[in-house]
Amino acid sequence: MMNDRDGTCDGRLNRRTLLKAAAGLAGGVWASAWAGQATAAQRAGKIRIGSCRIGLTDARKAGLDGVEVRVGGPADTLEIADPSVRQKYKDEMKETGLVISSFMMGLLNSNPLASDPRGPAWLQQSIDAAADLGAGVILVAFFGQGSLLDENGQLKQADVDVVVERIKAAAPRAKQAGVILALENTLSAQQNIEILERIGHESVAVYYDVGNSTRMGYDVPAEIRLLKSRIAMLHFKDGPNYLGEGVVKFDPIAAAIRDIGYQGWIVMETSNPSKDGVADAKRNAAYIRKLPGMAP
Repeated sequence: MMNDRDGTCDGRLNRRTLLKAAAGLAGGVWASAWAGQATAAQRAGKIRIGSCRIGLTDARKAGLDGVEVRVGGPADTLEIADPSVRQKYKDEMKETGLVISSFMMGLLNSNPLASDPRGPAWLQQSIDAAADLGAGVILVAFFGQGSLLDENGQLKQADVDVVVERIKAAAPRAKQAGVILALENTLSAQQNIEILERIGHESVAVYYDVGNSTRMGYDVPAEIRLLKSRIAMLHFKDGPNYLGEGVVKFDPIAAAIRDIGYQGWIVMETSNPSKDGVADAKRNAAYIRKLPGMAP
């Protein structure tokens, strides 16, 4: 679960059994439409590695390609909507030569999109700011109070209904801005597909977190193959460990990513065992690049 304060993962995740995939949902018209909305990294035809744990200057020191940034806390006007804040990011991007891969709407974990009346405005502000900074993806978070699963692991259908309508309303603005709204949650791949089909817009996809899905007990490689082009971006983490030293099985995950032809960002949402953010990011990025098919 994501924490808006520092982008780390915390809290208890409910286990839910992966539902059997309905035939034919992985392809079709929706996937074809999504192909036209590829991120800059996908258009570049390569894997790029970023982080949501360090800033642009440290990311350059660690040899990364960019960073994911938070939109700010729950105010009527988001921090990222402030032109002066965005100018600072622009200056730092120019100085470092790196980019902002994506935005993280972690505030929705404590102020859920399904219930906070400011949610639609936050989506609009984030879309406009993302377009200004060239960030191709906005992570729309559903953890903590914003989780779409109840304490028994059952879908909160009323919340899903509101989320579908609010995302559907924001999607045309996202398309016009060249931005993808990417849902990150603890649902199965099949449940996410059903939500995407209800929204029915090429500018809405999934932000897939291999660490969260492993903790939920899902078959991560199978989910990645099922979602295919519906994956806008990937989060890599392995609990409190360096990548590859915990419970997440990265070799079969890398194989699945390669099989679906994913070419885009892998954003590290990793822990910091040594307390040296640059060194740990560099070590984790090196691990990713050694995985089959992950070299940039």
